[in-house]
This record gives sequence, C-alpha cells and structure tokens, in this order.
Amino acid sequence: MHIEEMMYDITIIGGGPVGLFATYYASLRESKVKLIESLEEIGGQPAHLFAEKRIYDIPGQPGITGAQLSENLLIQAEIHHPTIITGEEAQTIEECFDELRQRYYKLTTPKQTHYTRTIIIAAGNGAFSPRRLQLPEAPLYEGKSLHYVIPSLQQFVHKTVMVCGGGDSAIDWALALETIADKVYLMHRRPQFRAHEQSIRQLEKSSVEVLTPYLPASIQGQDGQVTSMTIQKNRDTVTQVIAIDELIVSYGFISNFGSMRHWDLAMERGAFQVTPLHYETSRPGIFAIGDSCYYPGKVKLIATGFGEAPQAVNGALLAIDPDANIAPVHSTKL
Repeated sequence: MHIEEMMYDITIIGGGPVGLFATYYASLRESKVKLIESLEEIGGQPAHLFAEKRIYDIPGQPGITGAQLSENLLIQAEIHHPTIITGEEAQTIEECFDELRQRYYKLTTPKQTHYTRTIIIAAGNGAFSPRRLQLPEAPLYEGKSLHYVIPSLQQFVHKTVMVCGGGDSAIDWALALETIADKVYLMHRRPQFRAHEQSIRQLEKSSVEVLTPYLPASIQGQDGQVTSMTIQKNRDTVTQVIAIDELIVSYGFISNFGSMRHWDLAMERGAFQVTPLHYETSRPGIFAIGDSCYYPGKVKLIATGFGEAPQAVNGALLAIDPDANIAPVHSTKL
C-alpha cells in the first residue's frame, strides 16, 4: 500500500477525556483522524482509576462518574467513524518529507508504523501506576483485599474499610463508601488534609472516623484477606490495631511519558512546553493538550483540556494547509 493511502491528517496520542474530545472535534472538521491508546481500553484515568467516583468540573454535569464520562465521550468520538487503535504505545517518531516537500511523521509502535501529517499529544501525564504501600507484607494482599484502583464499590457493601491518604481522592472514596460500608476509617499522616475545602467540610459532617496523624505499621491477615491493620502515631511509638475487612491506599500515582521523552520536545514542569494559541510544541506539527502540556497560567482541569482541543486541531489543520479555515462555523450551524 502506498504511504499516501495510509496517511492521516491528525494522529492523537491518548484515549482519555481530552484525547477523545479532540478526536471528535478533528472529525467534525472533516479531517482524517486516528486515535492511538496504549491501554487496551479507552477512557484514561477517569475510566480506569475513578470509574465510580463522581467528577464535578465537567460543564453541564452537576456530577458524573468517570465511567459515564468516558462512555459518553467515546460515543461522541465515534459519530464520524475515526480510526481508533488500542493496545499500542507510541515509541518513536521520524520527521519525513514527501515529493512535494510536505512534512509528515512516521510514528512507530511495537505493532506497526503509522503515517501522519500532524500529531496531538493528549496522554495526560503519561503511563500511570499507583504509589504502593511500602510494607513488606503488602504484596500478599494486593489485588485481593488491598486496593489501589476501585472498579466497583459493590465489593465494599457491609464491610469495614480503611482508606489511607490525605488528598481529594482519599476523602472522595471515604465519603462514597460511607453510604454502603458498615464502617469507614480514613487515616492520614498529618492532621491537615490537602483536599478541596468542600470535601473537608463534608468529611467533618460524616460518620467517617478520621485517624490522624498516623502511619501504616503492619497488616494482619491470611490468604490475602486483611483482618486488621496496626497503625502508629507519626513521630511517636503509640500504636493501635484496627479490625478491617478491606484496605484502600490512595497515595496518588506515578506517571511518565516513556518514549515520548526522547522526541526532542521542550519540557517544562514535567509537561511539554507549548505555544499559547494552538498549543504547538517545540517541533512543528506536533501539539500537546490537557495535562500533557504546560504554558504560563495553565489550569489542570479536564474542562481546560476540552477547550484546548479545538485550538490544537485548528493549529494542526493550519500546519497541513496554511489556507485552512481558522474560524470554522459553530456546531449549531452544521
């Protein structure tokens, strides 16, 4: 097959909320678009890590779960039938020129080579993995009664649950579990929580028992089933043994851009440095949006990424054709 037949106008890397909306908008602009996602399933962190947690910063949604948001965005993205590839991680890129001296990129994954005029990186903070509980016996319980990711709350019905962590996610999980679990503990190493003020106020009014300032000391149980946890007061020798059925560790996630760090793109504050108008990186024809990009005044919200997506798509279309329409009609006029 000739390269031109395999060529796409825009290839979007990352199938999270921002990548999905960018795919939809690129299709809406009648460009030939491809989405590449490293995981086997579309949806990014909201779908894989926060499926049952409610998200409150999506316009027009008073509260929507990660799973619902991802499903809605996928349905929207597929309206114009873009090419969606899953289970492939972007590894290398090579800048090339055709016989008319038009730039294109050859993008490789472990499975195949992709050809594209432009690239939009919407990979969040890159591949992610949880910060694990640093106790020698922790691996014996992981995936059984020690959880870093919660696909369903139903497994905690009528259970006694300990949540470890002091950020928004830890508090959100504790509050969500309060209505279905028999008892919920929330342990944090400091008296203060680094969470949204409204969440802290809800926590103070809830039946969740807060344990601060404490650290995990050891886990007791058998055959992967936790029966109790010993906690130790921070900077002290005082300990307590708390009987529990399930343990949730919410210490955040470690993420990195993997091979994309070697694409010779300028970076700042752990993200790709972009121009403020079209979010183009330091390499022509490569753009970055959502948590993948940084510029002065950047606000890391999903809603911000949704706004960046059309600008990057328009920038990509201009990179392909300098005479492209940069003021497309509103979708209500289509």
